Amino acid sequence: MLNIVHSPPELASIQPPAEPMCRQLADLVSSRITTEGIHKTIIPGLELFRIDAPSGCVSTVYEPSLCVIAQGRKTVELGDREIVYGALSYMVSSVDLPVQGRVIDASPEQPYLAVKISIDPAEVADLVLQLGDSAASDEQTDCPYSGCGLCIAQIDLGILDAMTRLVQLLDSPTDAKVLAPLIQREIIYRALVGEMGPRMREFVSADSQSHRISKVISVLKSRFAEPLRVRELAEDVNMSESALYHSFKQVTRMSPVQFQKKLRLHEARRLMLSEGLEAATASYRVGYESPSHFSREYSRMFGAPPRADVTKLRRETRMGMPA
Repeated sequence: MLNIVHSPPELASIQPPAEPMCRQLADLVSSRITTEGIHKTIIPGLELFRIDAPSGCVSTVYEPSLCVIAQGRKTVELGDREIVYGALSYMVSSVDLPVQGRVIDASPEQPYLAVKISIDPAEVADLVLQLGDSAASDEQTDCPYSGCGLCIAQIDLGILDAMTRLVQLLDSPTDAKVLAPLIQREIIYRALVGEMGPRMREFVSADSQSHRISKVISVLKSRFAEPLRVRELAEDVNMSESALYHSFKQVTRMSPVQFQKKLRLHEARRLMLSEGLEAATASYRVGYESPSHFSREYSRMFGAPPRADVTKLRRETRMGMPA
């Protein structure tokens, strides 16, 4: 059963300037991308999104990033948690997380428009070190998902302004080379000193449980095809097996076994789509011993058997739709 979390209720009383600023960002994005899909830009780590109608469920792996929706609304499922968010809010993914997402509010006249920047955890750690205790917050939260690796917050006017300036730089490639990294760092800074700050700091603080789990996730991501050995993972980060399991579930909303399975299936999908591997070959490559077992789990996750799913993805990619 999914636990549904909506955009913060405070959005109803958000500062008036945010709405026209969000409209400005939406106009900027809309003027730069006229076709549906995920659009990379000349600025490393900056992507623009456009969807013209409500979509089906799409499985992907979020990397550390910050995303602002300029127009429209979407849901993101992470394990047993479903997040519903839209304009006037932003989302931060602090670690790599396999998710399912779908756009629920979009039309040709009012498309779903979003802007995402990648986050380098090393840069977050550097900013935390530079800020010291000045960015620490004594504010306590009663949110049951406070340790989750994927969270939403009310939009910060500083973040919205900086994101708008970053998109405007796409008109000036020369300026973008120098100014884009500075604005991206500013966005991370503003998130750190804002509502999302305490959660982001947790994932780069060496003595925190969240940071230990981020290290476990990095190991699983690099060695997902190997048998899962929870005891060894726990020893590597100086945690007991029970503590690792509990903290891992808090951050990812799933168990280590479920997390590894999703990583394996995503990689198998990529191998079939990008490298043209047959399903059986891809299944062995990602650690499955039985192609039939792989096919059953693949169908449960992606909604179709491997061959049919990859054929559909290739057709959508040729049409310019997001895969």
